[in-house]
Amino acid sequence: MFDIIKPEEIEKRSFEIIKKELKVSIPKENEAVVLRVIHATADFDYAENLYFTVNAASAAADALKKGVSIVTDTNMAKAGINKKSLAALGGTVHCFMADEDVAAEAKRRGITRAAVSVEKAAALGKPLIFAFGNAPTALIKLHELVTLGKIKPEFIIAAPVGFVNVEESKELIRSLGLPCIIARGRKGGSGVAAAICNALIYMACRR
Repeated sequence: MFDIIKPEEIEKRSFEIIKKELKVSIPKENEAVVLRVIHATADFDYAENLYFTVNAASAAADALKKGVSIVTDTNMAKAGINKKSLAALGGTVHCFMADEDVAAEAKRRGITRAAVSVEKAAALGKPLIFAFGNAPTALIKLHELVTLGKIKPEFIIAAPVGFVNVEESKELIRSLGLPCIIARGRKGGSGVAAAICNALIYMACRR
């Protein structure tokens, strides 16, 4: 017999189980993010895998509170972000991967749509949070544009999953010294990026 069926009760109970089964101590300021990622993945490795710059979660929540928008590298991540809560803060979510102009430009130059999407985001000329869970080339392009002084993100979530250029691209982001959260190593994914975004959005909504 299943005695817990309401969504809010399932989530509450899930978080209780995660806290009970955690084997490591998590800094209070990072707890909401770590717990939500474990909740989304059922992978306790994230308790030690996630890298946070100093006061990262607070910096992201502060930016979101000011109405900063989010750019993702997949429509899956975009779908997973709580857009209603983000809108209440004055922000929106962008994903340019399926845009015809992005596809055409990527084909013309022989580069990935993810890289062109970052360029398109930079051209918006407004404060942004980048949340990537799929494309290392998006991180590489973002590093390039930041280094050239063409954009300065409010925050970066670097969580591509995979085997090619994944770890290296995350290290490039870490080297920038900007506020960020990184899923180290090969782990990550669109669900992880969305879970991190939601944790930060909910933090901002409570402020």
